[in-house]
Amino acid sequence: MSVSANVLRTHLDYNAWASQRLLHAAVELSDDELNRDFGTADRSVLGALTHVFRADRTWLARITGSPNRQYPAETSLAALQTGWPALQERWKTWGAGLTDETAVAEIVYEDLKGRTWKQPSWQLVLHVVNHGTHHRGQVSGFLRAMGRTPPPLDLVFYYRELMGAA
Repeated sequence: MSVSANVLRTHLDYNAWASQRLLHAAVELSDDELNRDFGTADRSVLGALTHVFRADRTWLARITGSPNRQYPAETSLAALQTGWPALQERWKTWGAGLTDETAVAEIVYEDLKGRTWKQPSWQLVLHVVNHGTHHRGQVSGFLRAMGRTPPPLDLVFYYRELMGAA
């Protein structure tokens, strides 16, 4: 099985779209709301968004064969507002060079434990999108628990927005 380069680009665009919508919603939160501990692995809205940002950055480094530098442990909402759009542009640039052939090409990378893996590009891209979707869903739940209404993030809403722009 494989996925076309065009489908991968669409999903990368969706990933950026959904993350930016949720980041805009997070700007409306107070510091207490942003950092409220919900007892999950990433604890808070800021923690979960930071986790997704870091994972997006790590996976892009793996896919492009770039060194995965060590970054500061703490990230602020302001840092995400600046860093995430720039990172999403780097994903978009990488995706623009994808072909159906490179989408099935295997990438060799190391995980955080130093183990070496080899997988086709398309699997890694879909993992990045799925990972982001999972954690954005958690953040949406956090927002609802605080009496806030999260923005619609479902893929179908992205597709509808694309059709409306056409």
